Amino acid sequence: MVCGNVNFTNLSRYSELSEKTYRRHFKDTIGFEAVNQCVIEQVHSSKTVTRIAAVDCTFVRKSGRHTEGLDSFYNGTKGKAERGLEWSVVAVIDVEKGTGYALSAQQTEAGLSVKAQAKQAKLQADIEKHNETDAQTIPDVPALSKSPKLPCATRMDFYLGHLAECQSYLPEDIRYVAADAFYSTFKWVNGIVGLGLHAIGKLRADANLKVLYTGSQKPKGRRRKYDGKLDCSDLSHFEFVRDLDKHTKLYTAVVYSVSLKRNIKLAYLLKEIDHKRSYVLLFSTDLEIAPYDLYRFYKARFHIEFIFRDAKQFTGLEDCQSCDADKLDFHFNASLTALNLAKADLLQQHSSQEPIRHVAL
Repeated sequence: MVCGNVNFTNLSRYSELSEKTYRRHFKDTIGFEAVNQCVIEQVHSSKTVTRIAAVDCTFVRKSGRHTEGLDSFYNGTKGKAERGLEWSVVAVIDVEKGTGYALSAQQTEAGLSVKAQAKQAKLQADIEKHNETDAQTIPDVPALSKSPKLPCATRMDFYLGHLAECQSYLPEDIRYVAADAFYSTFKWVNGIVGLGLHAIGKLRADANLKVLYTGSQKPKGRRRKYDGKLDCSDLSHFEFVRDLDKHTKLYTAVVYSVSLKRNIKLAYLLKEIDHKRSYVLLFSTDLEIAPYDLYRFYKARFHIEFIFRDAKQFTGLEDCQSCDADKLDFHFNASLTALNLAKADLLQQHSSQEPIRHVAL
């Protein structure tokens, strides 16, 4: 065990290697995705386990002005955007045992949103200039659209690209990718479906949903698709599934999402205490998924947060001294791989069938 921060200086105190040697070695790469894939397959040797993929980002504080990737990112612990580093992490979650294993981490590129806005502004200026020139020379020329589709990258494109790179390392039995409400956008869901997977996420309480029409159709004309906007306070549109606890009931329905532009399966969680109601809307692009499985899979997604917590507390996730992007990438992935190995060792010593409590780490 290393006391203090896990950085180049402190590591050299516990070995015969110098600090410069660690810095030089951290410049290389060893393919952490393949290493983590082997660890995951060893701890999950049984084919009966239920596993999902989870995607989320974590914020890492970093001082200085010359570190690669410094930008303004959302810090969940403070509830606001701060200057630092952000890392996108793809993890494999064992639903039954309640344990998550990091598969890959990539540093979010800086300035993606700023670059997109700059390109949008430049293209808009070019369009206006084109329209003014043509209006003077050729009055009948049609004006260009003021809302062009840009091929420029955004942070959501980066997250999808990271997942696409990791897909070959995911276990073959994984069909679902769970993410929090931030990822419940058209671009993310459409990208997940394009990869041959199903998205699981959470919707806003005021999400624009439409009830599917199941009545008789007119003999002529366009067929009716929808039966109005979904009113979440009207339980007649939902099918009761089961009681989750004393105060929470699970309902389900297949509806059309206006923002996602597709039919989705809903898991409607209704909680009633002292005649006060509150609800949560979970969704999946798989219309055949069991509602209780949808609830379980999204609930298991939160284990990726324990990966971030344990890595920051025990394996020096935030302790890297380097400003170089390659060294930062090595350090971050090495921290998560060390955590995977610690969990694998703990699992071998854990003989009980009960899930491992996270405080054990």
